[in-house]
Amino acid sequence: MLDRQGREIHYLRMSVTDRCNLRCRYCMSEEGVNWLPKQELLSDEQFARLARLLAGLGVDKVRLTGGEPLLRQGLDRLVGMLRDIDGLHTLALTTNGVLLEEQLPALVKAGLNEVNVSLDTLDRTQYAKIARRDALPQALAGLRAAVETPGLVVKVNCVPIGENDEQLVPLASLAEGGGVTVRFIELMPLGLGASLQRRTERQVLERLEAAYGPARPAEESGRAGPARYVTFPGFKGKVGFISALSHRFCSGCNRVRLTAAGFLKTCLQYEKGIDLKPLLNAGAQDADIFAAIQEAIWEKPQGHHFGTPPAGGDERRNMNEIGG
Repeated sequence: MLDRQGREIHYLRMSVTDRCNLRCRYCMSEEGVNWLPKQELLSDEQFARLARLLAGLGVDKVRLTGGEPLLRQGLDRLVGMLRDIDGLHTLALTTNGVLLEEQLPALVKAGLNEVNVSLDTLDRTQYAKIARRDALPQALAGLRAAVETPGLVVKVNCVPIGENDEQLVPLASLAEGGGVTVRFIELMPLGLGASLQRRTERQVLERLEAAYGPARPAEESGRAGPARYVTFPGFKGKVGFISALSHRFCSGCNRVRLTAAGFLKTCLQYEKGIDLKPLLNAGAQDADIFAAIQEAIWEKPQGHHFGTPPAGGDERRNMNEIGG
């Protein structure tokens, strides 16, 4: 479906839980996190129903996020339900990887075909400082299991926050062999992330080129997303940049977000969207929910205003509450 700006919306990021087993400093506080009561989360059937309706509007890619999505019990069941929806071609997962090794076989069997592992450093001490949990060995075991799974598309996502500057080159080296694509994602000034350092695409690229030589553009298969990809001499794989602040890509935004409680969020910056859970709970017909989704997507904001003073209607929740 097209929004008011003529953008084709075909990508749904579906947060299945707000809970997480890490406490990354740019995402949530170390203590005092107020989790959603379990009864407020959408059921598998409700998630699948909304995904089916969105597929009817042209959504062909669903990414399961959180919090940490692997904390949702029986996630493979939901994956299997999504796999049965006509029109959904890509079922992806974004995870910190800590629980991935054990759960991956069932998820792939159910239909998962893409995994992104969030990893900001390869140094165990630094990992524990950023994530506030000593879980790097488990995360790397999950990444290794993903890379060794035939046919699975695997990417590593890193958020450059200044203190992990010295880890950007080692992380990029994961793409040398071609089994992994590494992406650097500019920190969004939302929630706790607003108070931290960030590195721009240019700053990261300069560091990588100093280590590996000049970057050259790399082709990306499939529909274009916000990432810009390059490769380096001797690399079989690619390095990507998702740079919402320094290389604003709102004019090509192709996504909406569904929170774990059923709110369809049309732009990361704003509270704007529609709460679909009351419609689900009231027994609304598909046609009524379909129309509500259409209207919300049509009214998707033109773009964010990060970097300017806060305005009315801005999002104030942390990323685990919104959906990563």
